[in-house]
Amino acid sequence: MVTHPKVSRSLSLESVDDLEDLNLTAAGLLHDMAALQPTERSQFGYKRAAKAIAYLPMPVSDLVEAGTLRDVPFVGPASARIITELIERGSSPTVEAALAKSAKGGTVQSTRAFREGYLSHFALSQALARERDPAIVSKAGYRGDFQMHSTWSDGSERIERMVEGALDLGHSCLGITDHSYGLPIARGISMEQAAKQWIEIDGVNAKYRGRFRVFKGIEANILVDGSLDLQPEECAQFEFVVASPHSVLRKTEDQTSRMLNAIRVPGVAILGHPRGRMFNRRPGVAADWDAVFAEAAKLGVAIELDGNWHRQDIDYRLARRALAAGCVFALDSDAHSIGELRFSDYAIAHARLAHVPAERVINCWSDDRLDAWMRQRHASPQHTAKRGRARRART
Repeated sequence: MVTHPKVSRSLSLESVDDLEDLNLTAAGLLHDMAALQPTERSQFGYKRAAKAIAYLPMPVSDLVEAGTLRDVPFVGPASARIITELIERGSSPTVEAALAKSAKGGTVQSTRAFREGYLSHFALSQALARERDPAIVSKAGYRGDFQMHSTWSDGSERIERMVEGALDLGHSCLGITDHSYGLPIARGISMEQAAKQWIEIDGVNAKYRGRFRVFKGIEANILVDGSLDLQPEECAQFEFVVASPHSVLRKTEDQTSRMLNAIRVPGVAILGHPRGRMFNRRPGVAADWDAVFAEAAKLGVAIELDGNWHRQDIDYRLARRALAAGCVFALDSDAHSIGELRFSDYAIAHARLAHVPAERVINCWSDDRLDAWMRQRHASPQHTAKRGRARRART
């Protein structure tokens, strides 16, 4: 039986290795119960309660102690009983008994691994607020987001509206990365459409010159062999390329070579949501991530921390390993609307838990430094690697 130690009334981040996020644990138990339900209606009730708990701005233990848990919208008596058991006993006998009786019990237990390393909204706020060395990345030094989508593909807002939303957050740049044509399910854009998009971006940049800059990017799909759904000459036309996996995300086979091949493609500047994992649904790509991080560090490819709540990919645990390998990072929202721009907070929170310095975060770099880095990524990987080794030798 999976149990959790009885917790204090607030989330402790004293040791990130032992991060205990009871709000997310409680939400996970409700997802377990949802999966065991016989009807969609009963599943929906538990899922809605789980979402409410995951987005609480305070520790759920405080609500249990105060007797106000039922005041949370969508938390009914059955959900409240499970959460109260967790807080008071460290586990939920109700959930464990339901798992033991159900033929789905084993499958549901295995999905618990698909929730590891995620942060609830309360854990996010604690990670952002916790005092850190001033060199560690923070919202204050964050200039802009380098993965987002507009109405050119599957986003819901035009580029200028995304710029306005970013300005409202205090940002001064962004990278538009609509999906490439090899992903039709996401309305990927053709190169002809991309050329028209660049004209629009030029107009936006002229209007906001001196206040804001939009970089011309694309999110390319990593194919099974590690090649991209863009040709090399097409990659070269964008200022930067985000390469992301969107298929073969449930297989247990090792895909290290796929990821290594992708980051070696000239023009690839960011390895986007590297695992392709999804909360409570799939674990994502299995790979020797230390080998991938080492190669990315050698080539200067940024490892993305995708802040979309359902992705949170990579999380703070893998980010520590990427940091040790010498990687630079992109902390992005993967926004498809203005409201989702705030998902970058989750990426920043994971980076702070991993103690990532702002110097290693492209979102904190100047426009000139970003330009130079993007141009370097369009050079051959061998040339880039030699330059990186020479630079490290001088320092």
